[in-house]
Amino acid sequence: MTPGKIMLVGIGPGNVEHMTARARAAIAEADVVIGYVTYIKLVADLIEGKEIIRKSMTEELDRAIEALERARQGKKVALISSGDAGVYGMAGPTFEVLFQAGWTPDVGDDGQFVDVEVEIIPGASALNACAALVGAPLTHDFCAISLSDLLTPWPVIARRLAAAAAADFVVALYNPKSGRRTQQIVHAQRLFLQSRRADTPVAIVKSGYRRRQNIEFTTLAHMADADIGMLSTVLIGNSNTFVRHGLMVTPRGYANKYAVEGEKSTHAGEQAGRSLSSGLTGWLAALQADHAAGESAAQLAARHQLPLAYVQGALAATVEAQPQSAETEAQE
Repeated sequence: MTPGKIMLVGIGPGNVEHMTARARAAIAEADVVIGYVTYIKLVADLIEGKEIIRKSMTEELDRAIEALERARQGKKVALISSGDAGVYGMAGPTFEVLFQAGWTPDVGDDGQFVDVEVEIIPGASALNACAALVGAPLTHDFCAISLSDLLTPWPVIARRLAAAAAADFVVALYNPKSGRRTQQIVHAQRLFLQSRRADTPVAIVKSGYRRRQNIEFTTLAHMADADIGMLSTVLIGNSNTFVRHGLMVTPRGYANKYAVEGEKSTHAGEQAGRSLSSGLTGWLAALQADHAAGESAAQLAARHQLPLAYVQGALAATVEAQPQSAETEAQE
């Protein structure tokens, strides 16, 4: 029997218009479609006449096992996830099941897969979709953290929240709240308020691009009081994020180098196409100068909020590099 195929399909935020052409084609060519009940409903118009296997929210491994069994029967299986299959989706659990079952991606001499073929089909994650609905909040560094403690210990989640808050990332919170998990968002708020201003902008998108879509702008101080559920994604801005005319925007940093208004010239000491004067090279030079002026490595580490070992290493590396730089300049 010719092995079948598992297609891990990211269907995007839920509206068929936002699905990729490959995602639609994969569902069209599938013999079997497997997914969470809500996701099956989102693609109802695309699966008529196919074998449909509906599973509940906590049956991810069952979905993956079912997909493998059907694929090994020679069938093409579309295992669907909302958003992207690789972002809190079915790709990870499926590979875990595959590896436990002895699967390998090997191809035989005839060019055919020895076992079932696996294709991952990307889709727009909730993070991308929700950001598009509220403006441009992800224009600078960001991260995603799930508040679900069904599989991850809370101290692990709390440490990640604290680190992201202190590092000034824009943060997308997935799985922020459910009927049973009501306090995680409260604790996340407390952790963020240790490092962020109370007026930090927050956008909450519920059912983005779906029939009951709702968007709410609030602040970190009031985030936990908002209408938040399992279908919500919470976007917490960084220290520069602002909301204007109903749009949440995180500046990319052009104002650090350029005069945004007027002649669009660079600021004094800055050059177009070059690192900022406070970039790595400039910062190392300033660090060395401050150290030479009497500031200790420990004081520098505290001021820059960086690990002491890193600052010590940076100072040592700078000292070691100086003779080489001087020699190179002499040769030139």
